[in-house]
Amino acid sequence: MSDTQPRLRRRIEDEVGECCDADVRERLAELDDLAASASDGGRDAFAALGNETRHRLTRILSAADGELCVCELEPVVDVSESAVSHALADLVEAGLATRRKAGNWRYYDSTALADDLLAVADGEAA
Repeated sequence: MSDTQPRLRRRIEDEVGECCDADVRERLAELDDLAASASDGGRDAFAALGNETRHRLTRILSAADGELCVCELEPVVDVSESAVSHALADLVEAGLATRRKAGNWRYYDSTALADDLLAVADGEAA
């Protein structure tokens, strides 16, 4: 083990003044636990924002004062009606938008997650 983790060994030595194989094993176990506890929760949201249509829809929903109907969103993006519906469904699934159905109408609004991510992207405090 002493030859397989030379940088980690040096890091531990710098921190505590000495290092043995048990110290390296202990730190590797701590790092494995940390990696296992890390959530992929934000990945879907970032992936959703990576698409131009979904990003634009998220921006519009976030800027709006309340919910918007699909019929209000379709004219402001240059894609088909079905592409808008699909993009909105993706945003809901990623946790960036909420959907409410009222009769034949579907209304969308941004979530706090969407608002926070956009604020951070714009260099504002979330």
